[in-house]
Amino acid sequence: MGLDVLDLTRLQFAVVTIYHYLFVPLSISLSAATAGLQIAWLRTGQDRYRQLTLLVGKLLIVTFAVGVVTGLVQEFQFGLAWSGFARFYGDVFGPTLAIEGMLAFFLEATFLALWYFGWDRLSRRVHLTTIVVVAVGTLLSAFIILAANSFMQHPVAYELDPVTGRAHLTSFRELLLNEVNLAAFPHTMAGAVMVGGALLLAVGVWRAWPRRGPADGDAAAFGTLARVGAWMTVAGGALTAVTGDHLGKVITQVQPMKMAAAEALYSTTTGAPFSVFAVGGPDGGEPFLSIEIPHLLSILAYGDPNATVAGIDDLQAQYSAAYGAGSYIPMVPVAFWTFRAMIGAGMLAMLFAAVYLWRTRRGRRPDGWIVRAAPLLPLLPAAANSLGWIFTETARQPWIAFGLSKVADGISPGLTSGEVLASLLGFAAVYGILAVVWLRLVRHLARRPLDRPRQADEAAAEPALSY
Repeated sequence: MGLDVLDLTRLQFAVVTIYHYLFVPLSISLSAATAGLQIAWLRTGQDRYRQLTLLVGKLLIVTFAVGVVTGLVQEFQFGLAWSGFARFYGDVFGPTLAIEGMLAFFLEATFLALWYFGWDRLSRRVHLTTIVVVAVGTLLSAFIILAANSFMQHPVAYELDPVTGRAHLTSFRELLLNEVNLAAFPHTMAGAVMVGGALLLAVGVWRAWPRRGPADGDAAAFGTLARVGAWMTVAGGALTAVTGDHLGKVITQVQPMKMAAAEALYSTTTGAPFSVFAVGGPDGGEPFLSIEIPHLLSILAYGDPNATVAGIDDLQAQYSAAYGAGSYIPMVPVAFWTFRAMIGAGMLAMLFAAVYLWRTRRGRRPDGWIVRAAPLLPLLPAAANSLGWIFTETARQPWIAFGLSKVADGISPGLTSGEVLASLLGFAAVYGILAVVWLRLVRHLARRPLDRPRQADEAAAEPALSY
């Protein structure tokens, strides 16, 4: 299958963005988990919480470092392959990228360093404040960068220059308060909690219930970590479902073609059903075999079982009349299956965590299959997050900013297939190395004994600073 410059550029963007996003939700959730464990230690005085705080904080540092590197690559490929997009929307995206960069590189990195090197040097309150600032900084960073993406889904707070045709930002506040951003942010954060929780659950189970040999002296602490991770996964899954329902209704209002593509609904339907499974033609046309739940799509789209949901064919006719001749239909099979795979992967992760909590209640040992499967658990919410973004971005096609400009208008002029392919292979090589490094470091940290509490004379030798 031959790929032209546009196809290769889209593939490059997908590879770079999906890989980068593997580390973003982990950084968000691990920073919050580190802060929560440290608060638990300060309130209870139990040393296991101090030990787990140090472990999770180290996992956060490793993940944050890789996330920063992959984020730099993502911004580099914007300049390389998407100068047309940057030229047209630079005035809108510039403030968000600048502020997000300040938060990520200065606020988060600085306070994360203060937290790591401040043990036994800063007072307990000041030291706790450093990791709380990191956790809040990751949330602010995510909110601002999601505002930029939400502009692509639902452009707001802009005006077009009558001479240059460029988009100019009219209100940074309105950009942040885009209704899509307000719906997408809690949904994205809930998904992040699931990813971090699944990683902590996997590490905890691996160490608390070893498959070979007896458990070591850290087993009790890792059992606590596993239950913390399980509760994070369950709570994150429940919040993902609730916030996802709200986001779906917002998307139906601003991008009805996306919801229609998610169901492969070609004809406008009142009381539209939701297909659990469907088989269509090789061209991605209307399914000829479908297992449906009656009225569910109308409920998901409008909260009304008898609501009318616009179909792909009618929306194509409307868009052709409004925007000119051309196809405005995204890749329906991709939208259809990524939407379902996203939901399925998230539900499986949540179910596994709930089963673990039930089977280990009152200190019971989990079943053997749980111990064997736990190390693979983080793959499920990570896949759900990635599939959600694949659905979000591909089902917006052919638009780069909905209703304003198409993806083909955003790539750099003069870009050749060879240049894109060479950079893609280079990025893939760098990412492959980073993946190996991150996995080895996480495994190393997970296998190490937990830090032992310091003796009183050792602590006295390096008195804490007071402010």
